[in-house]
Amino acid sequence: MPQQTAEDRQIPPTARHTTGYRYLFALPGARRFTAGNLLARLPIGMFSVSAVVMIAGSRGSYALAGAVTATGLAATAVAGPLLARLVDRHGQARVALPATVVSVLGSLALLLCVRYDAPGWSLFAAYAGTAATPNIGGLSRARWAHLLRGEPGALHTANAFEQAADELCFMLGPALASFLTGAFFPEAGTLAAAVLLLAGMLLFTAQRATEPPPTPRSQGPSPLRSPGIPPLLVCFAATGAVFGSMEVVTIAYADAQGHRAAAGAVLALQAAGSCAAGLAFGARKPEGVRFSWCLAAMAALMTLPWAAAGLAGSLWALAAALLVAGMATAPTMVTAMTLVQKRTPADRLNEGMSLMVTGLLTGIAAGSAAGGWAAEHLSPASAYAVPVAAATLALGVASLTRTGGVRGTP
Repeated sequence: MPQQTAEDRQIPPTARHTTGYRYLFALPGARRFTAGNLLARLPIGMFSVSAVVMIAGSRGSYALAGAVTATGLAATAVAGPLLARLVDRHGQARVALPATVVSVLGSLALLLCVRYDAPGWSLFAAYAGTAATPNIGGLSRARWAHLLRGEPGALHTANAFEQAADELCFMLGPALASFLTGAFFPEAGTLAAAVLLLAGMLLFTAQRATEPPPTPRSQGPSPLRSPGIPPLLVCFAATGAVFGSMEVVTIAYADAQGHRAAAGAVLALQAAGSCAAGLAFGARKPEGVRFSWCLAAMAALMTLPWAAAGLAGSLWALAAALLVAGMATAPTMVTAMTLVQKRTPADRLNEGMSLMVTGLLTGIAAGSAAGGWAAEHLSPASAYAVPVAAATLALGVASLTRTGGVRGTP
């Protein structure tokens, strides 16, 4: 018997087609689990900044700080899908909460190692413990998919909200971490992030009525064997390279202009553009939107920062270009994640979404390396060709593999 995917779930003829954010948060329990999820998600944008400031300030080495955070990123990419598989089998509360405790202990161990001048290797070991952090956005998306089964329009709106929430947290998290580490003490950012993560996850997992039922013995194949998932994974990796290279290149460009301190604010504008576009995208019907169209828009808009840096040579012009370019991010990610939800076996949804996060993290790491090399060996302005190339690669993969629109059509 063919395995059922999220796309194959039966949609009753009388299924509601109501969309809109008011409808989403009128659902029983939606506001409570969203509040907990947002509280737990905010620290995700705080941990790396806090760790870099804390380690570099104590050890006087940005190289060491970067190596430690890269180790945590690599460990997360490996552990994420395994942890998500356990969530699918045993339930969110039984797995995500203990995993969060392990992650918090890893953050606190890093704090103590830095505070008490422990050997360098201990920093790597401690920060690797944070790989147990659950895919918090994926947990929330899985709840929406459970609550809104049979309502594709409402699920589209929920996915758009989740993407906008991601952008908001990555916009506010680094700013909050920088404020705490500067206003109080170097370890304040890490400590606050750990407390917020644990408190948010306690609140989130307490909402058992909206939790998707676990499937102890999954009947579905691995998401990697599901039709259409492998090319989507490559597209996620290429899209991650856009994000990773854009961040490094923008920091290098701002530094070359003598305004390195403004790099965070300039990058925040990109996230702000994506957040606004995500909310607007969620308010419209998803019919007719194709993933390849979103990637084409991203590839086109990523040329704007390249042009602003190379022709205008102004940080203000770059900021405006990043604001507009960021508007392609959320619609692309929303459409891609909707495809993942439709093509992944319904009882392995967390695992499928976590695999995409692994692809993103891999791409971010590769993009950061490529962007850094280009900024150093070419010029910061010329290095903006790297995110353009990565977006074009994603578009090429989607076109060649006939990765379809939100309905999964070729």
